[in-house]
Amino acid sequence: MAAKETAIDRFLDEYPRAVDAGRGHPALQGCEDVRWSEFPECPAGIPVLLRALLDREAASEANRVLTNSLHNGITAMNLATPAALPFLLRLANDPQVPARSELRDLLVTIAGFSESIDAHDEVSVLWFGRDSEHPGREQCRAVFTQHAGVVAILAEELAGPAQQTKLRQAAGLL
Repeated sequence: MAAKETAIDRFLDEYPRAVDAGRGHPALQGCEDVRWSEFPECPAGIPVLLRALLDREAASEANRVLTNSLHNGITAMNLATPAALPFLLRLANDPQVPARSELRDLLVTIAGFSESIDAHDEVSVLWFGRDSEHPGREQCRAVFTQHAGVVAILAEELAGPAQQTKLRQAAGLL
């Protein structure tokens, strides 16, 4: 957790104007109301990073820091990811968002992490854990499904068929 907070602090030192970027953007309505720090291993600075995705100068780095903040290692999502997902989907659907391409890639990654793990596949269970141990997977799939119309549009904009399929599957479109 300390590393995530430190990364956000460094980001803010490098991009101090990013704090006010995106304030009032409709895609981020409600992000300040989420109690981010109440999610285990989730830094409180998530709203700043979400807003910074709208700052042309800071967007790419904001996406990198946000991506790291929403993952707990290389095999697990942070429990805050389902709460962040509606904001990410709306931002990725806005053609004016500078980090739009990177956001689509992040959404594909989240879709991959959201896949259900076959309980009979011992290797997958060993690496990724059982679905019952990771409720965020099902929660993310539910968010993707709630935003299926946006997901369908975003999937069409992805270059690779594998990415398109991954995103569509997460929303139950396949």
